Amino acid sequence: MSLVVLLAILSGLFMAIALSEPLAARLRLPVSVILAGVGIAIGAGASWFWNTTVTDALNPVALAILDLPISSGIFIYIFLPILLFQVSLTLNLRRLLDDWVPVLTLAVVAVVVATFIIGMAIAPFTQLPLIACFLLGSIVSTTDPSAVVSIFRSTPAPQRLARIVEGESLLNDAAAIALFSVFLSAVATREAEPDIAAALWRLPWLIGAGAVVGWVIGRVGVVLMGWLGPWPLAQVSISFAIAFATFLTTDKVVGASGVVAVVVAGMTVNFLAPGRISPPSLEQLRDAWNLLAYWAGGLIFVLAALLIPRTFENLRPGDFGLILITVLAAFVARAIILYGLLPILTGAKLSPQVEPPYKLAILWGGLRGAVTLALALAVTESPSIFVEVKRQIGIIATGFVLFTLLVQGTTLRTVIGKLGLDRLSPLDKALSDQVVAVSLQEVRETVAETTRQLSLTPSIVRDEAVRFGERLNKAVEVADEGQDILDRDRVTLGLVAMAGYERDLILFAFKDSLMSARLADRMLADADRLIEATRVDGRHGYRVQARRILQPSFALSLAERLHNRLHLNAPLERLTADRFELLVSHSQILKALADFIESRIVRIHGRRVASLLHDLIKRRVEDTGREMEGLRTQFPGYAEELERRLIRRLVLRQEELEYDQMTQDGLIGPELRTALRAQTDAEAAKLRKRPKLDLRLQRVDIVSAFPLFAGLDDDALAKLAKRMKTVYAKPDDVLMRKDDKPDKVWFIASGAAEVEQAGQRLLLGRGEMFGQLSLLMKKSRRAKVKAISHMTLLSLEESRFLDLLRRSPALCAAVQESADKRGVALDETMLPRGAPSEDPWLNRFRKALGQRS
Repeated sequence: MSLVVLLAILSGLFMAIALSEPLAARLRLPVSVILAGVGIAIGAGASWFWNTTVTDALNPVALAILDLPISSGIFIYIFLPILLFQVSLTLNLRRLLDDWVPVLTLAVVAVVVATFIIGMAIAPFTQLPLIACFLLGSIVSTTDPSAVVSIFRSTPAPQRLARIVEGESLLNDAAAIALFSVFLSAVATREAEPDIAAALWRLPWLIGAGAVVGWVIGRVGVVLMGWLGPWPLAQVSISFAIAFATFLTTDKVVGASGVVAVVVAGMTVNFLAPGRISPPSLEQLRDAWNLLAYWAGGLIFVLAALLIPRTFENLRPGDFGLILITVLAAFVARAIILYGLLPILTGAKLSPQVEPPYKLAILWGGLRGAVTLALALAVTESPSIFVEVKRQIGIIATGFVLFTLLVQGTTLRTVIGKLGLDRLSPLDKALSDQVVAVSLQEVRETVAETTRQLSLTPSIVRDEAVRFGERLNKAVEVADEGQDILDRDRVTLGLVAMAGYERDLILFAFKDSLMSARLADRMLADADRLIEATRVDGRHGYRVQARRILQPSFALSLAERLHNRLHLNAPLERLTADRFELLVSHSQILKALADFIESRIVRIHGRRVASLLHDLIKRRVEDTGREMEGLRTQFPGYAEELERRLIRRLVLRQEELEYDQMTQDGLIGPELRTALRAQTDAEAAKLRKRPKLDLRLQRVDIVSAFPLFAGLDDDALAKLAKRMKTVYAKPDDVLMRKDDKPDKVWFIASGAAEVEQAGQRLLLGRGEMFGQLSLLMKKSRRAKVKAISHMTLLSLEESRFLDLLRRSPALCAAVQESADKRGVALDETMLPRGAPSEDPWLNRFRKALGQRS
């Protein structure tokens, strides 16, 4: 086939893909159904024109289409990595991680259940060996969620439900193709009774090794993209290389699952890229992948459908029964998951409640598509498999796909309508009517002011005002006649709207480069959780989730333990800086919500509801302030650095907007604007680098500011700072337990602690110490000490404390004062030995000890 003919055919296919979307929208059908129909029509038409004697005019075109080099390799090694990587790259990964248990369970269990139920169901009715039946089951167990997910997103379905279905389908493909590889290898051996258990033992290796390879290549790729920051197109090219290199390396070199590897590599880039790639470059990267996946998804459907007429050339009457059995078995397998496993996960609070109408929609919407056709084609092309096995698997899989597309796909929208999923609930309908009435009133005021400024013809203005007034009166009547909305429901709706506006503010801040992509990603996930919690549990759900947003992450707690016990600073520095940045941005976003309540919520839901919302926002501001104050106490000065950085970003953004406006007004030319943009871009690059939180430098500052060490010179203070260990504690952390062996002394740099001893409680604050008396007296601890606020402490081991005691009169005085306060008698034998006897302050301390004893 000549290159010109191939390009002409590809041009026609791209045209068909482009027109399929508007056609699908007009016919209210899934796009995959239209694409499959186009492919079947082209393939059948080409075959008819080539074999007919009516005319020979289109024979060259028909022959070119029939001779297209379509093979399973094109689908598996070109189109499949593109589709999987794009979905992995654009998933809301943080939200998906919230539901990893139901997603992973449904994906793996659904594939296994479908594979074995379909295999066992079809085995009695065919001469295929049992393992070939399982191979067929793995081929048809993959699902295409696009139809169901698109419908869920256009209905009031919970976002979490659509996310679980989408995530389950992605991992479903990976698990099904891994199973397919296992069974294909076993069938290709042509053994009479292959060992199924032995074949399945390969599955953990395929999945585990694939995941490791994908993670490694994904991380290396992200590092390379970070180095290519000034060249966004080069970053896009690296991402293309990641997808294909991962698949080929895993499949051909390692011998594991390339599909699993590509999914993991895409998720790795998705998770790590926001911290290394600028927001505009990341948006360009995702746009490029969306376009590539759009082309690949269309071509894989059309090209696979082209082969359907050729596959059915060897169709036999008995094959229809096998196709019907496969369809019924697939429904049974899917029903077991939806009505058996899903309720168990819901009862364990691992999955959202799925109402019966949505279960039916998922059951009927389990369409199969191009992946199933590609896997079936791989079987039919294998020279190691018996001809009859290839024929039956190809026909049954193809017939099954056609049933799902032409029967389920064409009736899915009707089923959705019959179930009532395309209609608003009474509450949403009533709210919709009120929103329309309020919005039209605001529009009338705005338009009236605009027409006065434009000096339009008065008669025309009056006529249009009367016409608009009639529309407004009708909208008000509809709103008044609608269902009354309880205040409780109004509060819930107001909170959902407010959380949605919070999400919009985060997006605006991200687009204006006021926050990093990683921070925006996390805050958007928090806003989505806030919306879902409010929809499920109203005001209570909103408050619980708002408090949960402010809770320190498990990673931060782990980093504190690593710092306190192993003295690893880097994780704590990074995660603490992340938390500082989150709280600073969070406080700014919350302050903007009050204006939204006054400008929008009051007009729709009234003053009473607005007051309740103001109270909730006030609590969130106070909670954020307390968390911020705790961090300020532990890490003084760092929050101020972040606030300075935010102000500079705001100034720089306003400067850029001013330059853009001057360019539009013709006050400055494009050459000057380019030069100014280079300056602002350089400054923006500097501001993207977050101020470093250095715990070692901070420890030196803390030691220097300690009153107890006032008598030490700078060199001694620097040495002391190196010897001391910084410990960070949060409220209720136990710092010292009763009966512990005394081996160190604690100094409170910030925060407060409570000492509990013999039924008495004593508060300790900044500048005080504890643990020194039991250490000097060589007795077990007699008190329990716990933090009652966020604290920063310095600890010093016994030998170094005694050495310090020899050299610091202020510390000796503090030890004596604390002993007096607690009624503890210290004698001279408790003093550290080896100090010069002529030191006057030490002699005074010895004398005081002698008097006490």
